[in-house]
Amino acid sequence: MTAEMIAPAWMHKQITAEQYDSWSAEQCAGIEVVDGMVVVSPSASKRHNRMARMLANALDAAAGPDWNADTDFDVRLRDVPLTNRRPDVTVYRAETLDLSPTRPEHVLLVVEVVSPGSETTDRIVKTDQYAKAGIPFYWRVEQAAIGMPVVYTYVLDPASRAYRDGPVHTGRVEAAAPFSVTVDLGSI
Repeated sequence: MTAEMIAPAWMHKQITAEQYDSWSAEQCAGIEVVDGMVVVSPSASKRHNRMARMLANALDAAAGPDWNADTDFDVRLRDVPLTNRRPDVTVYRAETLDLSPTRPEHVLLVVEVVSPGSETTDRIVKTDQYAKAGIPFYWRVEQAAIGMPVVYTYVLDPASRAYRDGPVHTGRVEAAAPFSVTVDLGSI
């Protein structure tokens, strides 16, 4: 059995931004591209998707007219080698709604909901990539053993291009930055 029988040939070599941009939305769904290599993401649980949607809805309502919040689309962190991440929630400039790709300078906040299998990527790898790309705020949602989600917030230090720890919220998010927002995740 060859590797091509298990996965398509395009998964075994680096792709360019031009190649990726020529793919259909169906081809791009459920994947990210890191250093030009396609990374397939498993389907998220209903609990994960509900948490992301609740956060996106609350952030969108609180953001005001200059910002939108949405789920499940690419943020182009780098063109060469191509790095596209697909945050669980992205708060982006409303004026860029029809621009593609979404770039870090369009983004105010990204949120990742940690799932089994994404722990290291969400806690370490993406944190570093989002900070180096200059995204001002990063939130990580842990689905804790206590049953209540825990939201870790981070604020970018522009000089070091690294995140500083912000407030930690258990079950209920009452954040003042990047704008005032309240959301009860304990009801999930």
